[in-house]
Amino acid sequence: MRAAVWTPLALFALPLLRQVDEPPAPGPGVQPSSSCARCHSNAPAATAMRDAKQRPIAPFDLWRGTMMANSARDPLWRAVVSAEVAALPTRQAEIEATCLGCHSPMAEQVGLDDHGTGSLMHVLDCDSALGELARDGVSCTICHGISPEGLGTQESYSAGYRLNPERRLYGPHEAPFTMPMQRFTGFTPTHGEHISDSALCGTCHTLETPVLDAQGHDVGGVFLEQAPYLEWRNSFFNDELDEPGPLAASCQDCHAPTRDEDGEPLTTRIVRNPMGRDFPQIEPREPFGRHLFVGGNTLVLSMLRDHPEALGVEAPAEAFEASVAATRAQLRERTARVRIGDLRDSDDKLSFAVSVQNLTGHKLPSAHPTRRAWLRVVVRDESGQVLFASGDVDSRGRILGADGQPLGSELAGGPIEPHRDSIRTGDEVATYQAVMADSNGEPTHTLMRGAKWYVDDRLLPAGWDPNHPEAARTAPVGVDGDEDFKADGDRVHFELDLVVPGRLTIEASLLYQTLNARWAAELFRYETPEVELFRSLYDQADLTPEVLASDVWEG
Repeated sequence: MRAAVWTPLALFALPLLRQVDEPPAPGPGVQPSSSCARCHSNAPAATAMRDAKQRPIAPFDLWRGTMMANSARDPLWRAVVSAEVAALPTRQAEIEATCLGCHSPMAEQVGLDDHGTGSLMHVLDCDSALGELARDGVSCTICHGISPEGLGTQESYSAGYRLNPERRLYGPHEAPFTMPMQRFTGFTPTHGEHISDSALCGTCHTLETPVLDAQGHDVGGVFLEQAPYLEWRNSFFNDELDEPGPLAASCQDCHAPTRDEDGEPLTTRIVRNPMGRDFPQIEPREPFGRHLFVGGNTLVLSMLRDHPEALGVEAPAEAFEASVAATRAQLRERTARVRIGDLRDSDDKLSFAVSVQNLTGHKLPSAHPTRRAWLRVVVRDESGQVLFASGDVDSRGRILGADGQPLGSELAGGPIEPHRDSIRTGDEVATYQAVMADSNGEPTHTLMRGAKWYVDDRLLPAGWDPNHPEAARTAPVGVDGDEDFKADGDRVHFELDLVVPGRLTIEASLLYQTLNARWAAELFRYETPEVELFRSLYDQADLTPEVLASDVWEG
């Protein structure tokens, strides 16, 4: 994509610079991000939205290469929705509406209709104003339009947010300059501290779904599919308390930081005029959040970067490249810590422990249960020869056993890898994951059939309290008897029958996948067009796991 040329002729030819005399189509309280980009993107002649080193940090420019902006284009999400419908065809409308509520919220706000196609998802491919809204993902006028009433309550979860009916868009600054936004978009900028509250994120990042059987019948109750917000509430990171602790930080503090790349607080003009210059009336302000929305999903971000035509991507490749780099930096620098200790060896035994610490404010991994982390541990002799390995992977991201073949737990229909406190062979792996169980107690990878957790040994955040009001709904499952599995981490004991002929090296790494190989194998059982497309992208992708943390012991 070529950079825009900012000339007076080009600027005044832009049709988007018209003044609006009434709320623009297509409807109640939402507009595509292109409306906001006129003033909230960087321009060469404007100092607005730059850090102290003049690096561009405009909200639109950062946001457009994120998973939030592309939540409705996400090929993994589309594949999973299609698989859910294929598994439970009688509940198609409910499944699609539930998923679109958070992944395509502007279309949901305007009103979903299958228009005779039999699928609500068709809106994502419509060449219309509604289609533009639908594909715009979690966009500006959704998050900034959410009213503060009811946030953080049960009613607000599962996309239970409410948009302000008066077309107000909230921001953290008092006394905003209202005229330009009112003139060009029909919205009124309004001071609202709740835009910086975790409870706003909790509206979609706390998701409950009805429990269905294999025929699509309701069996009663709901399943808490993901709960990063509730996990955060039960941690030392919770800043909603009357007296927050030293670790207190909101979701936005980590995922939309108000500091620059060098860790310095950001102070900048928050907007420019549509002609590409600074508004003289607007002074630099703080806080200013970088709209990075960094998570852990390098896999899909890379697919969006590499296959723009197939996925209908509008952002340039460099926007996704920046998001991948920021995601990888967060995963490697601010997510976990690994330490090797307690080494003991005798003539035919080697024992040691690997400690894993969760540095995040929620479970690790968190949210959607496709994600997993695990320990890769390798013991080498002084020549570099491998004496023992646990958690190795092949080029497809499948965890291997002692024979160098994928474990049975990596294959569709295979057993589930249990939580492990101790490792004795290369066929045993310390895995941190959440696997659902259906209403009969059997493992399932169909979200709408989830009734409870079959196993949930994801690492707990620091400060997790079993007596907290949110503890019962977010408690680990399958870790009974492991006294080392505690708030903020775990400790795994390695007891190996191994003769060590001299000096040795122990390597321990915590690896991570957005889409674990077992879930991928289960997904690829379905033959929908969306699954086939995703499988094609997956087969071309670099499936090397991300390294969250590592340690080496030599002696």
